[in-house]
Amino acid sequence: MAGEFSADQIEDFKEAFGLFDRVGDSKVAFNQVADIMRALGQNPTNKDVKKILGDPSADDMANKRIDFEAFLPMLKTVDVIQKGTYDDYVEGLRVFDKEGNGTVMGAELRIVLSTLGEKMTEPEIDSLMQGQEDENGSVHYEAFVKHILSV
Repeated sequence: MAGEFSADQIEDFKEAFGLFDRVGDSKVAFNQVADIMRALGQNPTNKDVKKILGDPSADDMANKRIDFEAFLPMLKTVDVIQKGTYDDYVEGLRVFDKEGNGTVMGAELRIVLSTLGEKMTEPEIDSLMQGQEDENGSVHYEAFVKHILSV
């Protein structure tokens, strides 16, 4: 996407934005912004979204609302946030490759996913890890990263 959005893209974004308007006032709650961005193909962290929204309180997240004209510049901001590359992810997982054989223990990976960075829930981890572990409980991390980036 990067840079300026085309008129067609903006129209599509506006239509998707409207699907999240549950009140009928052409606005959405702050706590829906991350979901809308993800529905539009972006993958911001919750921390990124809170920062873009001006670090609102939990009460503001639930009660404040924004319109599409306020949302579009936020989407542009998220669109230019540097995303990790395949090599970045492989390098990060290589740290856990004790044997140097291209695998990490699935159990260790599950712990990392649930405790570091933007913590994932057990169901999210189960969904992500489905079919990734071999008979020894190891995960071939290069294939794992390709799987994640293709989703």
